[in-house]
Amino acid sequence: MSLYYRLIRHTGNQDLFRVVEMSVAALVNDHPFHIQAEGLRGTGKTTIIRAARELLPPIKRIKNCLYNCDPAAPHCPFHRHLPPTVIEEIGVEEIPRPFLEISQAAKVGSIVGSIDLARLTDPVNPAAALLPGTIPQAHRGIIFIDEINRLADTAPEVADVLLDVMGTRPGQIQIEEPGLPVVKLPVSVSIWAAANPDEDPGPLSRVRKQLADRFDLTVTMGRPNDYQAVVDILAGRNNQLSVETVFGQLTGTFVNSAVSPELRPALAKIYIDFGLESLRGAQAMETAARLTALLNGRSTATVTDLVQVVPLALSHRVSSDTIIAIIAFLTGLSHPQVQQQGQPAAGIIPLDARTMSRWVMLWTALKMQIASLLGNRPCVPGADHTGSGSGSAGAARIVDPLDTTIIAPPKPALTITSVPDDQLVTRDTHSHG
Repeated sequence: MSLYYRLIRHTGNQDLFRVVEMSVAALVNDHPFHIQAEGLRGTGKTTIIRAARELLPPIKRIKNCLYNCDPAAPHCPFHRHLPPTVIEEIGVEEIPRPFLEISQAAKVGSIVGSIDLARLTDPVNPAAALLPGTIPQAHRGIIFIDEINRLADTAPEVADVLLDVMGTRPGQIQIEEPGLPVVKLPVSVSIWAAANPDEDPGPLSRVRKQLADRFDLTVTMGRPNDYQAVVDILAGRNNQLSVETVFGQLTGTFVNSAVSPELRPALAKIYIDFGLESLRGAQAMETAARLTALLNGRSTATVTDLVQVVPLALSHRVSSDTIIAIIAFLTGLSHPQVQQQGQPAAGIIPLDARTMSRWVMLWTALKMQIASLLGNRPCVPGADHTGSGSGSAGAARIVDPLDTTIIAPPKPALTITSVPDDQLVTRDTHSHG
């Protein structure tokens, strides 16, 4: 069993496993999908990402082509103008799909391309030629950048190159060296990155907002929160997963996947009503929803799929309050409380997205006020909050109503106007000593 399938999955890292598999499914379908993992050091971000290279299927390329030219669609300066008969004479080979890394010490020349010194200094047949850098050599594969927030801070010229590579699909790269013609190349590569946002210089979205927006999904990596997961990690126990378990239901293709009729109108409403700055956020949500459906063996993505990916697509783009409001809006679409004729059910007041957003912000402000009134009192989930019992006196817990399961009463509620005046206010006459 490979390392990737031996890694323990828990509540803190399951989202990273999920988006890695989504990106692999997209890459197999020739659709670059950029992902980033943020979180505390030592939580296993880099381990998971590097192990995921085992998921990548091989590719076929023109024999010995450093640019990984697809025989059916060559793109490099040596092969893009050759007819199929000549390419057939050169030959085709199968190689592992590229998985390359850009380090903190990377320079523009090493990641883009530079003069090929070996050929230039060849004593028999010296020639001025270009040597492709990391990015061109990763065509049709993955590039991993660890601590990308630090790289964006210390090497802004490298960040500028990444902006061009991630800005479109496929991206673009330009190799320039004095005395040689400029080479422009399309590059189809998925960028995977990891960052420690609690350390200097901070989250990527603060260091380089434009670069952060290029990532389709950003995962916040967490620590395991149950004892057994830690025991399993320390013991190195297997998860008993396999490639069939993860990709066994991947029967369709991304190109042929579809979206339900209400999904794109919902995305348009989110983009306008919630003030998303970039259309990339809406595009990332649609792509992620389609990949979610594909990994679950379905060819059509629904609003329910969209709800699952909203936090991953928007956590680095908007505030948490906006994400909560968007999820509430989408939940209303996927579970409408209406009658068959489209009229609101009795006792239900329909709320639009803007109204829901205002209610969420009001509740957030109220929570902050309550927290300030409580001062330093401990908030212990699951503790006895009646004030009795040793060690928990005065403990309090603020419950978010949006995350609370509401159980309906056995009888329909009465409107306040139908209640007799003498029943509007009651008083408990029993003494509590």
